[in-house]
Amino acid sequence: MDQNQDERSDTIRLTVDGQELAVEWEDNQSVAALREHVAEQELTITLTAYEDFEQVRSLGITLPSENSQQTAVPGDIMLYNDSNIVLFYGSNSWSYTNLGHISDSSVDLEDLLDKEEVTVTLSGQD
Repeated sequence: MDQNQDERSDTIRLTVDGQELAVEWEDNQSVAALREHVAEQELTITLTAYEDFEQVRSLGITLPSENSQQTAVPGDIMLYNDSNIVLFYGSNSWSYTNLGHISDSSVDLEDLLDKEEVTVTLSGQD
């Protein structure tokens, strides 16, 4: 099985307020652990706005991390402090582990994410 087939059959689905988004997930230990978790049990959490650039909340699980100082840009999905997922609609520099990037160009991330809270579901691919 080539890598692309493997990614399609073993990916994580991200839904924000009922809208499924295309994501390019990173190939790292954090994403592998998250993929394993959501294959067993769907994860639905309510993220809350922080400042004017991100939505953040604890996943309720701890993931392995490879934090490094980096600048997140709109669409980035980061892991913060081993257990918090962060979805960016703006930019910020901090120590994160990169989980992926929302690659869905049909979505206005600011319209979708710039509100008090959003409901996010992470699930295994059907």
